[in-house]
Amino acid sequence: MKHISILVPEGAILGSLEGSRQLMTQVNEFFKVKGQQPLFKVQLVGLSKETKLSGGLFTVNTDVTINDVERTDLIIIPALDGEITSALEINRDFVPWIIKQYKSGSEVASLCLGAFLLASTGLLKGRKCATHWMATNTFRQMFPDVDLVTEKIITDEQGIYSSGGAFSYLNLILYLIEKYAGRDIAILAAKVFAIEIDRESQSPFTIFQGQKSHEDESIKKAQEFIEANFQEKITVDQLASMFAIGRRNFERRFKKATSNTISEYIQRVKIEATKKGLETSMKTINELMYDVGYNDTKAFRTVFKKITGISPIDYRNKYNKASLN
Repeated sequence: MKHISILVPEGAILGSLEGSRQLMTQVNEFFKVKGQQPLFKVQLVGLSKETKLSGGLFTVNTDVTINDVERTDLIIIPALDGEITSALEINRDFVPWIIKQYKSGSEVASLCLGAFLLASTGLLKGRKCATHWMATNTFRQMFPDVDLVTEKIITDEQGIYSSGGAFSYLNLILYLIEKYAGRDIAILAAKVFAIEIDRESQSPFTIFQGQKSHEDESIKKAQEFIEANFQEKITVDQLASMFAIGRRNFERRFKKATSNTISEYIQRVKIEATKKGLETSMKTINELMYDVGYNDTKAFRTVFKKITGISPIDYRNKYNKASLN
């Protein structure tokens, strides 16, 4: 029997905590129906026996505290809520326990913004990690030594797992169920809970937010210029000259400040504008392509799919209700 420890941090998002517990315990019900022993021992583990969530709206009674758990097989860290540095400070006593358990052979999975608590253990250094796309800039600032992959819904690196934003945590739980209980049980759980199985990318849901919480004023002005003039052909040399900075130095400063190269930033701004057009207008894809300054249809579609994970027509069908009528 695998011991599953679902952490109950103060300020955890109740949905990811309870959703994980429901899925894992339902697996035991599937086994029981087949006349087999339960696969998982699922426990809620806290720093104390009672933990308040959602500003005190809910109180979770944990099964045990971390001091009661000598050894576990899998730790699940649910999504955190509220101001992230405060949430990490309140829950800092989990950190040494998580490290100790991992070094003793436990696996660890973070859900959505639970990645911040996992990253604060240092176990993610040099490894891939996913989290909510809205937290990308903050996460990179706080944990520059972690390889953040914002497009991924699931990462799996040497017994450390993470999921993308919000309800995509359900896909990571299904992934873990498949690993421990087999594909047939994972498919059954997906059907019972009406979860789309095998989703790999959260790119179609991502809204590009240019990283501006930095102190390089020239780069901020360059970002603002790009965002105001994305329909035009903008070159690196033009921007460097405009701000009287050498090209190589300008490129280095831009990447450091925004976590994007200049060409990536321009592409992302153009594609974000295209996405808005696909969502709200009935302009043709070629018209929208010309609106944002692209002339090469193949290049445009390649960049769009690289950034969003799907084609322009699939994006329109997904988000523009009028296109379905």
